[in-house]
Amino acid sequence: MSGDTAVIIPAVNEADRIAATVEAAAALPGVDLVVVVDDGSTDQTGRVARAAGARVVRHSRNRGKAAAMETGAEAVRLFDEDTAPRHLLFLDADLGSTAQAAAPLIEPVRAGEADMTIAVFATRVKLGGHGLVVRLSKEGIRRATGFDPVQPLNGQRCLTRKAFEAARPLAHGFGVETALTIDLLRRRFRVLEVEVDMAHRATGTDLRAQLHRARQLRDVALALAVREPLVALNLDKMRRASRRR
Repeated sequence: MSGDTAVIIPAVNEADRIAATVEAAAALPGVDLVVVVDDGSTDQTGRVARAAGARVVRHSRNRGKAAAMETGAEAVRLFDEDTAPRHLLFLDADLGSTAQAAAPLIEPVRAGEADMTIAVFATRVKLGGHGLVVRLSKEGIRRATGFDPVQPLNGQRCLTRKAFEAARPLAHGFGVETALTIDLLRRRFRVLEVEVDMAHRATGTDLRAQLHRARQLRDVALALAVREPLVALNLDKMRRASRRR
């Protein structure tokens, strides 16, 4: 199959898994370009990804997931100058060899049946403490669009270039998935969830993991606040209450 899809992998300090992820992604049918965005890693993520066959773009400092996604998409655009725009498949860096199961995400987009697909992992790994963030995102998407996603925060997504451009500028940081879903549905793009046999590293319950979830909660709440006046009102009430304490 001639190449019509580019894989974009935002990555931070994933030197131990990035090679397996890149190699599995490069083997997907129709994929002829893998771009890794090294988002300010302090390990050898970029070097390992390049050795595995990826094109690597590096941020000198960590700028967050949404910025990495936009950088990767711009890199693909440069390769698309003389060809039809590739579909964009976004994958997490820690998928490892399970990235080889991403083909079902591409197929509905390639067939013209969806403008964006969202992965639903067939094997549900318990992610300590993520329930609050998932519920916030899920309820916000349902309230804003009527769509009730199974895994609203899943970052494994395939989009047409047209759909990606319609969603720009992307919401900040970890709010990007929630905002993508809302913005595209509101613009009448077709969004489809697809079950895949993929898995990534489960987050723990240590301080680092708790800080990660706090940032995720903040970013999702901010993305919803921009799109949902009721969420913005509740956030404002929470801020005022915290000042009075």
